Amino acid sequence: MEGASPTASNRISQYAVDLRAKARAAAASTCDWLLSHQHADGHWCAELEGDSILQSEYILLLAWLGKERTEIARRCAAHLLKQQEPNGAWTQFPGAPIDVGSSVKAYFALKLTGHDASAEYMVRARNAILEAGGADKVNSFTRFYLALLGQIPFELCPAVPPEMVLLPNWSPINIYRISSWSRTIFVPLSIVWAHRAARDIVEDVSIHELFIRKPQDWPELRCPGLEKSPGLFSWDRFFRTADSGLKLLEKYGLRPLRKRAVRQAKQWMLDRFQQSDGPGAIFPPIVWSAIALRTLGYAEDSQEVQYCLDHLERLVLEDGETTKLQPCKSPVWDTSISLRALAAAGMGLAQEPTCRGVEWLLSKEVRVHGDWTNNVDCEPGGWFFEYENAFYPDNDDTSMGIMALADQLAAANITLEVHPGDTLANTSVVVGGRGITEQLASSSAAMMEQAAAATRRAVAWMVAMQNKDGGWGAFDKNNDAEFLCHVPFADHNAMIDPSTPDLSARVIESFGRLGVTIESPGKLGDTVRRAVAYIRANQLSDGSWFGRWGVNYIYGTWQCLVGLRAVGVPANDPAIEQGKLWLLAHQQACGGWGESCETYEDPSLRGQGSPTASQTAWALLGIIAAGGANLPEVIHGVQYLMDTQRGDGAWDEIEFTGTGFPRVFYLKYHYYPIYFPLLALAEWNRATARS
Repeated sequence: MEGASPTASNRISQYAVDLRAKARAAAASTCDWLLSHQHADGHWCAELEGDSILQSEYILLLAWLGKERTEIARRCAAHLLKQQEPNGAWTQFPGAPIDVGSSVKAYFALKLTGHDASAEYMVRARNAILEAGGADKVNSFTRFYLALLGQIPFELCPAVPPEMVLLPNWSPINIYRISSWSRTIFVPLSIVWAHRAARDIVEDVSIHELFIRKPQDWPELRCPGLEKSPGLFSWDRFFRTADSGLKLLEKYGLRPLRKRAVRQAKQWMLDRFQQSDGPGAIFPPIVWSAIALRTLGYAEDSQEVQYCLDHLERLVLEDGETTKLQPCKSPVWDTSISLRALAAAGMGLAQEPTCRGVEWLLSKEVRVHGDWTNNVDCEPGGWFFEYENAFYPDNDDTSMGIMALADQLAAANITLEVHPGDTLANTSVVVGGRGITEQLASSSAAMMEQAAAATRRAVAWMVAMQNKDGGWGAFDKNNDAEFLCHVPFADHNAMIDPSTPDLSARVIESFGRLGVTIESPGKLGDTVRRAVAYIRANQLSDGSWFGRWGVNYIYGTWQCLVGLRAVGVPANDPAIEQGKLWLLAHQQACGGWGESCETYEDPSLRGQGSPTASQTAWALLGIIAAGGANLPEVIHGVQYLMDTQRGDGAWDEIEFTGTGFPRVFYLKYHYYPIYFPLLALAEWNRATARS
C-alpha cells in the first residue's frame, strides 16, 4: 500500500546495506593505515613481542661476557621492571600466573645490573619466587644460565652430548628427529656442555637466597604436561638412566669421540650462519652460538662471534627509557597476510604499493637445500618467516605466501592455477577480462611468470613435506618421535614438530586457492583427501579444533573451517556445522570473541577470555566460510569490530594471541589486530554482497 511504513524485512535489508557501507569505510581506513606502515621496498614488519625472558637472557649473556653494567644491560633491566607484575612475579603473558623460570632469570638479571636485593620490588619478586617453589623449579634452559654464571654445577643440567651430531639419519635418535628449533639450540648448547665455561661472579650478586633446597636435591626435569611414566621399563626411565650414564662417563673422562663431535658440531653451526638472520634466525640459538664460539676460543671481536652479537642487536627495540628484544622478526608473515587483507579489500596488482609487496615477497623464495632435505627429496621452494632463514622454510609461511600471490593476482582479475595431476609441472596464469588493463598485463608479465614458477615449486615442496598421518608440521616431515619428549632436555615442550590441524588446514586452504579440491584427480587430489581425513580425525567432540600456532581453539577452529571449505567440503557437512556452532556458542555479549593462553594449560577454558580484535576476526572468518555471513551473530561481530576500531583505522590489543611453544612461550604479533580484522571485514562484505 502506498505510503505504508517499511516492512521488517525491508528494514533489515536497509540495515545490512548501511552496515556494509560502514564496513567498507572501516576497511578503507585500515587499508590506509597498512599502506602508511609499508616499508619503501614493499614489505611490512611489525614488532613481535615476547615475554621478559628475552631481556633477562640477554643480560645473562652480557654478564657471562663481563658486560652486565653496560648501558644496554641497564636499559634492558629497566624494561624488566616495567614487565614485573604487581605481585612481584614475571609471567609468560599479561595477567598469567607466575612463571618461576622467567622470574628467577629476571631477578638474577636485576641483581647483576646493580639493583639492590633489599629494594621493595626485589623483595616482592623474591617472595613470589619462594612462594611458587623457588629456583628449585626452573627448567633446563634456566639451569644452563645458572651454571654459566656459577650458581649451580653443570652436572645438574641435563646432558647435551655433542656426540649426537655423529649419529646417522637412520638411527632412531639423531639431531634430525628433533624439531628444527630445538636442533639449532641443541648443537651449540652441546658445545657449551662439552666445555662448561662458567664465569665466577661475586657473592653479592648470587641468587642462593632463591634456593629452597640444595641444587642436587632439585626435582627432575620434565616436559610440561608429561607425567612420569610408571613401571621399570619406560622411555622416562631410559633417558634418565642415559643422562646419568653420560655424566658418569664425563666424570671419568671416557669420551673418545668428543673432539670429533665438537668439531662436527662447530661446522654444522657455522654452516647455518649462511643466508640467515643468525643461526636459526631466532633468539635462543643465536645466544647459544655466541657462547659456544667463545668457549671454543673465538675472540669476542672475531667475525663469527660478532655475527651473532650483531644479529642479537638487530632484535633490539628502544622503548622510551628502556630497551627490549624481539624473539625474531616476522616480515614474510606480516607481508603475506597484509597482501591478502589488502587484496580482499580490492587492492591488487593494479596498485603500485601492493605490486611492490608482491615483488618483495617473491624475492624471499627459498632456493637452497636446508635441513628438511634429510627426510625429503624435492626441489627447494617455499618461504621462511624472517628476512633471511634459507635453511628453514616452513609450511605455514609457504602456504600463506601462496595465498598472498593468488589473492593479489585475483584482485587484479588474474587467476593462478596449478594442474591437479601427478606431475605438478603445470602452473598457469590466466588473465581475466574484467578490469585488467593491457598495460598491467604487459608490465606484470615477468612478475606473473615468476609467481607461477614460485607457486609450482612451493606446492611441490609442501606435497613432499606431508606427513604419513596426512597432516603437516612446520619445518620437517614425520618429526613425530614422541618418545623424545621424555628426554630431560625436552622440558621446553618443543622437542618435536608433528602434524597439527591448524597448520594442515592452512596448507590445504592454499591448495584450494589454486583450484585443487577433494574431487581433484592425481597426486594433489590424494594429498588433499588425506589431509581432510586427518583434520576430521582431530576435531574435538565439542566441534572445535586445537590451535598450535595461535591462541587457541578459536584459532584452530577458524583455520580448519576455512581450510575444509576451500577444498570443497560442503557447508552442511557435520564437521563444518559443528565447528560453526562451537564458534557461535562462544561469542561474548559485546559481539566479540576472546580466548586466553591459559587454555593450553586448562582446555576446559577454551573459547573464554578477554575479547580481542584478532580473535574476533578469526571467529568471523570461520563462520563466514561455513556459510554464516548473514547470521545475526556475525552482524553483531562485525559491529563489534567497527565499534572498537580506532580513528586511525587500527585496533588496540594488549593480549598475546600468538603461540611460540604451548605452556612455555607466547607471542604478541602487533599487526594481528590490523590485518586480520581488515580481512574479516572485507570477506564479510564480499560474502553478503553475493547473498
